[in-house]
Formats: sequence, structure tokens, C-alpha cells
Amino acid sequence: MKYLKLIRYKNLLMLAFMQVLFRYVFLAQQDVPLALADWQYGLLVLSTVLIAAAGYVVNNIFDIPSDTINKPNDVVVGRGISETRAYNIYIGLNITGVALGFYLSNVIMRPMFASLFIFIASLLYFYATNLKQIMIIGNVVVAMLLAASVLIIGVFDLFPATTSENQAQMASLFSILLDYALFAFIINFIREIVKDIEDVDGDYNQGMNTLPIAIGKSRAAKIALATAVMAFILLLLYTTKYFFENNLLIVTFYSFTFVLAPLLYFIVKIFGAKTQKDFHHLSTILKLILFFGILSILIIFLNHKYNA
Repeated sequence: MKYLKLIRYKNLLMLAFMQVLFRYVFLAQQDVPLALADWQYGLLVLSTVLIAAAGYVVNNIFDIPSDTINKPNDVVVGRGISETRAYNIYIGLNITGVALGFYLSNVIMRPMFASLFIFIASLLYFYATNLKQIMIIGNVVVAMLLAASVLIIGVFDLFPATTSENQAQMASLFSILLDYALFAFIINFIREIVKDIEDVDGDYNQGMNTLPIAIGKSRAAKIALATAVMAFILLLLYTTKYFFENNLLIVTFYSFTFVLAPLLYFIVKIFGAKTQKDFHHLSTILKLILFFGILSILIIFLNHKYNA
């Protein structure tokens, strides 16, 4: 169990679920060729999960002083697992994940794409050691990495199979992946700010310069609020234009019930949020919004299948 806490297995399961969902519920249902065989796509998911797990491990190593104050029950390194062993696990996960990425890049005859995996692994390390401590930059980096886990599906499965004949259709499919990546980026960016507010005491003692430390919890919460309002408006317009106006009533109802309504709840609740418990609750709400937002691709598929 201590090793599962070290790699934040619930987050990794959600990441793998998201990538499987986009491939088999979305892309595999389209009349287009895909570059990777099923088992090769499984390796892509595994590679992504391993590199993300390595990121959690190194983050846990460098977050010991902060987590000891903010989340004492979640501290694993130095208690259940030695720091040396944690570093060995980190190296092993990274080497395996990057090696799989290198193999897949050669499978699709794009060897330079292996640099994506090296870049992401390196960025996760620099996030844990330096970038996390820089106001806004750390939040943007984490949000970008989640968005990249959506876009990498198109990079490895769509782009190599694109020809002059199917270019328009492939571009359309990639644009949908881009929409979801943007959604994941915005929601996760808000969540990272909320988590920084939640962890402000431990981060301050560690000498970090996160947004709430630099400008105060109240102002940081207002930035999270403003971003959430912007996201709500964009999602409302998107739902109206692409779902409601195309008579996708089930998808429209789903979006209002499981994405827009919880986001509106978040907007209302953050006004009165004061305690660490309040911001932890709001962080959980954003995580659910992200999950149900990604799950909407399944609802869209079912709506098309049974109303075609």
C-alpha cells in the first residue's frame, strides 16, 4: 500500500482510463486508420503512466518538508520507504517509460518523437525541484502536462496515419482532442491554484513562492474564481453551439448536470472558502468536473450510437 501512495495510483488509473476512453470510444469508432495496433497503444498508455508515476515519486521526495505540515498522513518517503529506494523507483519508472516511448517512436517511423517522452520526464523533474516554487509557472506546467497526455494520442495514433485523402477528417478528429486538452488544461490549472491555497502553510515554511504566498490566499482565490467563471462561459457556449444546436439533447443534459452545474457550485462556494478543509473540498469538486468532462466523450458516442 505504501508504494501505491508513493505513485498516487488513483490519479494514474484516471490517466490510463482517459487515454483508453479516447482511443476505443472515440477514435476506434471513426472510419479512419490508426497508426498503432491495440497492444502498441497499450504500451503508449503504459509509457505515459510510468513517466507520470515517476513524476509523483520525485515530487514526493522533494515535498517531504511541505507534506509533513500539510498532509502528515500522506508522507511516505522517509517513513515507509527510504529516500534511496524512492530515487531507485523514480529512475526505474523513467527509464522504462522513456524506453517504451523510444520504441513506439520507431514503430511509427518518427524517431524524433522520442524526445517528447524525454522532455516530459525532464519537465516533471524540474517541476518538482524548481518550477513548483515559482508563482504561476508551476501551475501552468502541471496543467500543460495533463493536456499533453490527451494530445499525445493524436500525435502517435492519428498523425502517422494521415494521408492527403483523409487529412481533413484527421484534422477534425485532432481538433476534438485539442478541445478536450484545453478543457483539461483550464480545469487542472484552477485546481493547482486551489491546491496551492490548501497547502499554503507547508509551502511557506519550505520557502516556496506559490501564488497564494506571493499575493495572499484571498487574491489567489479570486484568480481561481475569475478563471472558473471564464471556463464556465466557454463551456456554456461550447455546449450550446456543438451539443444543443445539433440536437444532442442527452449530451446537453449531461454537460449541464455533470460539468456546468458542479462548476457553478465551485464558483459559488469559493466565495466563502476560508479553511484548508474548504479548499480541499473545492479541489475534489474540480477533480470530479475533470473526470465527468472527459467522460462526456462516452456520452457523445452512446448518443450517436442509439440515435443514429
